[in-house]
Amino acid sequence: MAGVMETEEQARHRFQLELEFVQCLANPNYLNFLAQRGYLREKPFVNYLKYLLYWKEPEYAKFLKYPHCLHMLELLQYEHFRKELVNAQCAKFIDEQQILHWQHYSRKRTRLQQALAEQQQQQQPQVPSHGNTTSK
Repeated sequence: MAGVMETEEQARHRFQLELEFVQCLANPNYLNFLAQRGYLREKPFVNYLKYLLYWKEPEYAKFLKYPHCLHMLELLQYEHFRKELVNAQCAKFIDEQQILHWQHYSRKRTRLQQALAEQQQQQQPQVPSHGNTTSK
């Protein structure tokens, strides 16, 4: 039986839905919600998570606002991780670790940007001022 071809509009809609869903995976509380309701034990859902790995490809990943979702998507491929997410403490720990990561990342990025700006200022050629003004 031949598959039905999706229209361009249907493909765009599916892309948007999958993009939104993949980004939701960055939220450990949402993962806990899915686990507690049994979705992470269902074979079709686990297969869907495997299918979504295509978001790791650069041509798709460039659309993500929350790239951390890719790490979570990768971890969701493991049954042990999916089982642990039922525990609210597990989700809380992941949430805290994400916050610590972003705080450290933000501080480190700010320091790197300041250092780069200072380095660029030092490398700019100094234009000598001659102090000769012309008046008419």
